[in-house]
Amino acid sequence: MTEGLGDGQVLSTLIVDDEPLAVERMQVICSRLDCLRIVGTAGDGAAALRMIEALKPELVLLDMTMPEADGLSVARRIAEVVPDANERPAVVFVTAHDSFAVEAFDLDAVDYVLKPVAQDRLERAIARALARRGNGSAASGEESREAWISEFWVPHRSELLRVGVDEVSRIDAERDYVRLHVPGGSHLLLETITSLEQRLDPACFIRVHRSTILRRDTITGLRHDGLGVWSAELGERDPVRIGRTYLKSVKAMAGR
Repeated sequence: MTEGLGDGQVLSTLIVDDEPLAVERMQVICSRLDCLRIVGTAGDGAAALRMIEALKPELVLLDMTMPEADGLSVARRIAEVVPDANERPAVVFVTAHDSFAVEAFDLDAVDYVLKPVAQDRLERAIARALARRGNGSAASGEESREAWISEFWVPHRSELLRVGVDEVSRIDAERDYVRLHVPGGSHLLLETITSLEQRLDPACFIRVHRSTILRRDTITGLRHDGLGVWSAELGERDPVRIGRTYLKSVKAMAGR
């Protein structure tokens, strides 16, 4: 058993895969983790949606390629079968293919794990799911505003540097890291962009793409590039394309 992961939190978990051996292997790995409790397995997308609706699992380990409804289709429909956002599960895609990562993260997946799954890699994905769940249950109102991160401590040679949030103009995802852009340079921080987004004050920052968060006051305009494609203009700097998942919230910022 792995100790420490989740600090006592336990995620009810549904395994979805059309290959019985893959399900069996995942059950074995999950049985070693105290922070997971398997509540069921499903062998296709339709069964997965029925079980998600009935069982309300907190985590879904979801295969990408399945007959009829694939993993992407299942992830898109979770909001339909679980209308309450507070009850929707975190989704970790588990797949032998690395070509669907962009679509997966556009659907706000917690992580994208390649087969054969190693236990330490799954543990990192679960840690992200636990972090998201913890951030999602944070207090609202004044208590929530006080919880927004105000500074970063980033490694630099043999020391740690303090970087104030108000110094950061842009944040880009780089695999398991984020790059914080500040005047005169940038810093790498070991954190996913999704977990960091949940700790940033939404009054100051807005996510415009699966791999980009911008400081709101750096956006000078929104440009329609045709065929439904929009970009955020940043003055003299290169514009940033807005991902379709984030377009509605970016337009709302402009009152559209």
